[in-house]
Amino acid sequence: MSIINSDEIISIIKEEIENYDEVSREYETGTVIAVGDGIATIYGLDNAMYGEILTFENGLKGIVQNIEEKAVGCILFGDESEIREGTGVFRTGKRAGIPVGEEFIGRIIDPLGSPIDGKGPIETEKYRPIENEAPGIVDRLSVGVPLETGILAIDSMFPIGRGQRELIIGDRQTGKTSIAADTIINQKGKDVICIYTSIGQKVSTIAQLADNFRKTGAMDYTIMVCAGAGDCAPLQYVAPYAATALAEYFMYEGKDVLIVYDDLSKHAVAYRAISLLLGRSPGREAYPGDVFYLHSRLLERSSRLSPEAGGGSITALPIIETQAGDVSAYIPTNVISITDGQLFLETSLFNAGMRPALNVGLSVSRVGGNAQSKAMKKASGSIRIDLAQARELESFTQFSSDLDDDTKRRLKYGQCLTQLLKQPLGEHLSMPQQVITLCTVSNGIFNDVNTEDVKSFQADLLAYFENEHKDLVDEIASTGELSDDLKSRIIEAAEKYRSSHV
Repeated sequence: MSIINSDEIISIIKEEIENYDEVSREYETGTVIAVGDGIATIYGLDNAMYGEILTFENGLKGIVQNIEEKAVGCILFGDESEIREGTGVFRTGKRAGIPVGEEFIGRIIDPLGSPIDGKGPIETEKYRPIENEAPGIVDRLSVGVPLETGILAIDSMFPIGRGQRELIIGDRQTGKTSIAADTIINQKGKDVICIYTSIGQKVSTIAQLADNFRKTGAMDYTIMVCAGAGDCAPLQYVAPYAATALAEYFMYEGKDVLIVYDDLSKHAVAYRAISLLLGRSPGREAYPGDVFYLHSRLLERSSRLSPEAGGGSITALPIIETQAGDVSAYIPTNVISITDGQLFLETSLFNAGMRPALNVGLSVSRVGGNAQSKAMKKASGSIRIDLAQARELESFTQFSSDLDDDTKRRLKYGQCLTQLLKQPLGEHLSMPQQVITLCTVSNGIFNDVNTEDVKSFQADLLAYFENEHKDLVDEIASTGELSDDLKSRIIEAAEKYRSSHV
């Protein structure tokens, strides 16, 4: 019989002490009993929690998404080829989360927080769960501070406020991503952190967008969270929640955040695939019964906080792709009911050369004038009604050749408005420029300008104000108001310019 000497006893005790933390944990180990299509069924994890991270023997991670009587269903974040029946699985006791911090600004990451832009690792010790409760009513403020898009049609008729959720909806190739990207680019110098979330988009599209952000300087305040079309359904499912966790970090630090979800219809499809593979009962359009909760718990996290709660805000621009303009489909109606308004983009308007292709009748902002400065509210006035009446009048006048002067004037005004609301990509208008444009067009300054020359006249007029009447521009920007005296001075200056240039 061998005798253990004192040195061996001491080394054993040391080892036991070093491994005490691991030994003392009561997290059990499970075994894979089935795997396929990014789903692993695991036996032996009786105490596993919904949303808990699991680690497999080969280092692969997954999240518990299904809890059954004798097994748990886990979605996998990566290649399942090395997972076999009998593979060991370990509990971590941690909820799924993502590293957060200022270090992520200017980077492109995957939904797990790992950089994919080739610029090296991101060093941070801060961490937030991807699923988090939305702020309560007491912690919120009503939306009252504008978030300017720089797009005249939106800022004048469908204003977006900080803390608002404004849906961008329309068929494919109608300019949805372009509006969101232009809004991000327009936040330059406005102390707003932007997060663009790609869900199921082509990698080439993401690369093109990232290149555009770099060229315009938008990457200096933007984070891109990307789950491409080639990524597995679990990654696409997690992407918007991970991006929102990042946004919440900045919000609770007192900063304003703009987050874009591009797009949530692909997110719902990814969740449907996961749910069907997990054996959940399908409902309408094969979506599971909790698909409404899928997006409601996500979008409710966007809000404007009171100073006591942190004072920051998250403004959400979710994107939904429709089929043949059908806004009554399951996912569109769900998200419309959750959000505070929608920007509806119409294919026929897009094909007719209208950019952005906004359907004025179906688009709405439920926050309305609360998200506008006093100057913009006064200048925009009845622009929506005027535009609708002009278009209706135009349809009636097709059957008549003899028009009275009043009808001709209203038609001309409608044509000028239509031209002014056309805005190419990357051409942003500041709030004072928008106010001056709306003031001058509503007071007949554009009436003598040929329809095809309206845009060039607008550009020259705004340049004239910037060079010759900088005091008027600065007054609008500093006060945010449009007094009667200021309005009359703007119109006087515009008439002087028109008399010498038209």
